[in-house]
Amino acid sequence: MILFFTPRFLDHLTPAGHPESPERGDVMRAAAQRARDLGIAVRDPREASDAQLLRVHGADHLANLASRRGRPTSIDADTFTSPDSDTVARLAAGAACEAALHALATGEPALALVRPPGHHAERTQAMGFCLYSNVAVAAAAARAAGAARVAVVDIDVHHGNGTQWAFYTDPSVLVVNTHQFPFYPGTGAATEMGHGEGVGATLNVPLEAGATDADHAHVWNTIIDPALVRFHPDLILVSAGFDGHQDDPLGAQRMSTAGYRAWLSAIRARAARTCGGRLAVITEGGYDLQALRACLDATVDVLHAPVAASTAWIGATGPDRRGREAVAALRSHPLLSLEP
Repeated sequence: MILFFTPRFLDHLTPAGHPESPERGDVMRAAAQRARDLGIAVRDPREASDAQLLRVHGADHLANLASRRGRPTSIDADTFTSPDSDTVARLAAGAACEAALHALATGEPALALVRPPGHHAERTQAMGFCLYSNVAVAAAAARAAGAARVAVVDIDVHHGNGTQWAFYTDPSVLVVNTHQFPFYPGTGAATEMGHGEGVGATLNVPLEAGATDADHAHVWNTIIDPALVRFHPDLILVSAGFDGHQDDPLGAQRMSTAGYRAWLSAIRARAARTCGGRLAVITEGGYDLQALRACLDATVDVLHAPVAASTAWIGATGPDRRGREAVAALRSHPLLSLEP
């Protein structure tokens, strides 16, 4: 595997007490150092170019963020910039692109430890702590590099609205979201399946608050893994938010570190069997620092270890009604044909 990280990710400053703090960057730096100690190559990313960003964002959006350089600003009640934030956010999007393009070219798994996160940023709007839509920019870069089909699996506790809208009419990019619902940002209903030619290439799996490892395992085994098989992507990208962890202060899910490890192991096994191991994992949320560190270490371990023998998520018992209800809500999705 290869890992992309730069200490510049600590230079995006947020107000005191903000969940998306530079201390998250310290955790990422420690995880990157552990990866080096394991013999994993760690590379500094390049900034995303205007051309890469403009595949997803409007020119006015780039100009707006550039105009905020050199001073602290507030975009909304949750989203802030500091003097270096535009450069740091371009590095985050660039790291996502480099991870995706490396995985696409080599079949070697790649990991980008980045901040600020990206999956809420829309074409013309920064929001939800996010400035550029990192994974969407990476998916568009992979398409431009020759990938016929790209799948994004977003496991953050919040719905990735920015990624969804970037490809809502595009049948070549499958966007899968598992998320607490209803919850910020309010999007991600099971009925949101795409539009026009893109119908069926959006797969939302909304879960009630309190969903456990077993609930997530059930929707992976029953819904998401079969959908990936049917879509048959050339590359899988993971928006890896760890704020569904039971210790996270923002979400209300009950995922464990072991659950995230099993989930990522199953995704990597699917990538090995479906797209030649072409898998890139890019960080999103995760705001309990101890849980974030444990999940990052688990991610490194999964990507560095031999591929699991099975694509099934194993080791979780259940599910309870949350997982069963999520499956029931998606029986009519075009990528699925579930038995009653």
